[in-house]
Amino acid sequence: MTSEAARQGWQRWLALATARTDATGNANMRQLVTLRWIAVAGQFVTILFARFGLGFDLPLVPMMAALAAAVGLNLASMPLYGWRKGANIQLLLALLFDVGLLTTQLYLAGGATNPFISLYLLHVVLGAVLLDRWSSWAIVAVTSACFGVLTLYYRPLILPPDYSGEYFLLYTIGSLLCFMLIATLLMLFMTRITGNLRARDTRLADLRQQAAEEDHIVRMGLLASGAAHELGTPLASIAVILADWRRMPTLAQDADLQAEIVEMQSEVQRCKAIVTGILLSAGEARGEAPEIMPLHQLLDGIVDEWRAVHPSVDFDYTTRVG
Repeated sequence: MTSEAARQGWQRWLALATARTDATGNANMRQLVTLRWIAVAGQFVTILFARFGLGFDLPLVPMMAALAAAVGLNLASMPLYGWRKGANIQLLLALLFDVGLLTTQLYLAGGATNPFISLYLLHVVLGAVLLDRWSSWAIVAVTSACFGVLTLYYRPLILPPDYSGEYFLLYTIGSLLCFMLIATLLMLFMTRITGNLRARDTRLADLRQQAAEEDHIVRMGLLASGAAHELGTPLASIAVILADWRRMPTLAQDADLQAEIVEMQSEVQRCKAIVTGILLSAGEARGEAPEIMPLHQLLDGIVDEWRAVHPSVDFDYTTRVG
C-alpha cells in the first residue's frame, strides 16, 4: 500500500508539473499573439504611410492580404490557449508563420534592400528563448534561408521622384527605426516571457520539494510498517506463552506471580494495539480476531465503506446472496 502511495504521489507530481509547464507554454503563446497584433498594426500603419505619405509604389492588395492572414491566425489561435499537447510545436509553427509573413512583406517591398529585414533577429531571439534546441536552430536556418532568397528574388522598391537622390538617408532612417522597434519589442516581451519562465521554474522547484517531502514520509511509513510486521510475531508468541503460564497449576497458586502475568499481558496487548495503529496509519491492517459472517453481510459492509468514501458517485448495488 505504501509503495502504491509513493507511485501515486510521483504521478500526481508529474501531472502537476506538466500542467504548470503547459500553462507557461500557453502564456508564451499569448505573448506571441499579442506581438503579432502589434506587428499587424505596425505594418498596416507603415504600409499606408509609405504608400500615401511618401509616395512609394507598394502593392497594397497582396500586402494587406498577408496582414489579413495574420489576423485570421490570431483569431484561430485563441481557442487553442487551453490545448495542453505539443506546446513546443505550437510555438514553432507560430514563429514560422511570422517569419513567412515578414518574408512576404519584405519580398513585396525591396527584399534585402529594405532596412526592416533586420526584424528577422526578433524571431531568432524569441526562438532561442521559447523553443528547444533543435527548434531554435530550425528558426535560425529558416530565417537565414529567407534572407538569402530575398537578396536574389524580390520586387524592387522604386523611390519616389522626390527622394530619388536620398536613398542612403532613407535607408539610415529605416535602419534606426528598425533598431528602435526591435529593442523596444525585445524589452517589452522578453521581460514578460522570462518572467513566465522564472515563475514556471519556481513552481517546479516547489513541486520537487513537495514530492521529496512526500517521498520521505512514504519511506518513513515503509520503515514503520516493516518494523511493525517484525514485532507482530514475537508479541504474538509472548501473548501465547503468558496465557499458558497463567493456566499452569503450579503458577496459578502464586497470587503475586499471577498479578505480574496479568500486568505483562496488559502491556503486550498495549504493544499490539500500538503496532496495529502503526499499520493502520501506513494503510495496512493486522489480520487479527477474524469473524465468521454471511457473505452478503461482508459485501454489504464493503459497499457501505466504499459509498462513505465516495459519496458523490452513484453506485448501484444489489445482492442476491442469501
